[in-house]
Amino acid sequence: MSTYRVASIPGDGIGVDVQREACKVLDTAAQRFGFGLEWTEFDWSCERYAETGAMMPADGIATLRSFDAVLLGAIGFPGVPDHVSLWGLLIPVRRAFEQYVNLRPVRLLPGTASALAGRGADELEMVIVRENSEGEYSEVGGRHNAGRPGEFVLQESVFTRVGVERVVRYAFELARTRQRRVCSATKSNGIIHTMPFWDEIFAEVAAEYPDVEAEQMHIDALAARMVQRPDLLDVVVGSNLFGDILSDLAAAITGGLGMAPSGNLNPEGQFPSMFEAVHGSAPDIAGQGIANPVAQILAAAMMLDQLGEKAAGEAVRGAVQSVLAASEVLTPDLGGGATTAELGSAVAESL
Repeated sequence: MSTYRVASIPGDGIGVDVQREACKVLDTAAQRFGFGLEWTEFDWSCERYAETGAMMPADGIATLRSFDAVLLGAIGFPGVPDHVSLWGLLIPVRRAFEQYVNLRPVRLLPGTASALAGRGADELEMVIVRENSEGEYSEVGGRHNAGRPGEFVLQESVFTRVGVERVVRYAFELARTRQRRVCSATKSNGIIHTMPFWDEIFAEVAAEYPDVEAEQMHIDALAARMVQRPDLLDVVVGSNLFGDILSDLAAAITGGLGMAPSGNLNPEGQFPSMFEAVHGSAPDIAGQGIANPVAQILAAAMMLDQLGEKAAGEAVRGAVQSVLAASEVLTPDLGGGATTAELGSAVAESL
């Protein structure tokens, strides 16, 4: 029997609540499909930062290196600036482990309604491939002449040929398993250096995949298409910033952030990948037992896929769909009155 070592980082706010349910469902999947999950929980969070001045210990990256995967609840809490929590945990892990693909599948699930009138599940299913290790989310830059009339800030974007090529190639390989369509998010009419560079590499890689339909769209026009004609989109690939924005928009039109999972992938498997819901820590409802755990459960299903337990991952997704379609156990954001634990238990029981 295969046994996988998984680092669990519940984090902050509702991250703790939804992580508990995801672990419950995965333990059920492991029992049904005959593999083991060895959990190790870490208290790395904004609460830890408030107490120690660090989101995680100095040897945090070295500690995680020995695990097969990481399941992250959520990070962020009032009193700790978002850039502190993000750069104190999430980004260091992504970059240390070469998690250069942020994969965000989005689809309208049974029992949920889209914000777009008249759109069905067959029209609202796509995947966002976000470059996850460089781009606009760079530390290069600084603040100058602070407090003086001439004060200014400089924020640099960093795009490398290796970084762009590998994420674009991942998108094309993924498209071959789907509808064979890739759309690249760009803004080369206004951003003079990085986006033409991105476009050139996209065209070079596209030429290697004549069986995949390739197009590029300016980010503003692409956002409009996502709302007006989402059925025309299959795989969307974008830079760190563009992919981040588009995936939240895609989630908003397919039931909300509470339904959207993501994976920070090291596709080669050289390092552990990390999985999390797209939503944040929602401190306003933390601990109330009303948070929707679906996104975290689906992120856990993605983790099973990455570990090679694809049948178990599919079964988890099927259980989620069955429970949502029945519409008997739904959290308040879905129009029901169930608790976080009740919805998680319903998925585990269905599984």
